[in-house]
Amino acid sequence: MNTTLVCSGGLDSVSLAQVLAAQGRLSRIVSFDYGQRHRKELDFARACATRLAVPFHLVDLSGLGAALSGSALTDDLAVPDGHYAEETMRVTVVPNRNAIMLTVAFGIAAANGDTAVAAAVHGGDHFIYPDCRPAFTDAFAAMQRAALDGYADVALEVPFVHATKADIVAAGAGAGTPFAQTWSCYKGGARHCGRCGTCVERREAFHLAGVADPTDYDDADFWQAAVAAHAAGGA
Repeated sequence: MNTTLVCSGGLDSVSLAQVLAAQGRLSRIVSFDYGQRHRKELDFARACATRLAVPFHLVDLSGLGAALSGSALTDDLAVPDGHYAEETMRVTVVPNRNAIMLTVAFGIAAANGDTAVAAAVHGGDHFIYPDCRPAFTDAFAAMQRAALDGYADVALEVPFVHATKADIVAAGAGAGTPFAQTWSCYKGGARHCGRCGTCVERREAFHLAGVADPTDYDDADFWQAAVAAHAAGGA
């Protein structure tokens, strides 16, 4: 099975790239410039494709950023600090982002004769992002079967959809993922901030997985207070 991978350059998608490559199934990497405020993650996606010796497709959807307004990832809005599962993190939703990207990726896969499209959505995303939930991925897979009926047979692979971030760290470590060559932070600074939701989630995941975290954070200890505050709020 030849697989097109949607890759942001983050820990999850780069880990999935390593897993697929180890299985001999990774055929290409597709990334998207959708007008996000911080595009440095795209450099990490490109580096992943170079390292794994597969074609890299960077799709220019930069005009979408202005149209899909209201997100801290596309507009000049502050990215909140704290745990990823806090209500405040909803400001990072870009409406329909995964549906748009996956649709394009399926077209690329079909055009190149690939038999699957893989995405690294995971269980920790379910609270915040509706287009990361199993109900969405199941429905999207069915829609694509209809969209390509009689032309191509392309499956949707979401192996982490019921997994935790710690599970992904463990799987990535097993496949030799160079975690230092991944980018998660939503603030786009010189280093990971250590305080935004995705940094807190990243740091917590390494801790839970029992894997050394090579990431250079501006605030490497903030995650503990954020996790404790979230736990207390949910008690």
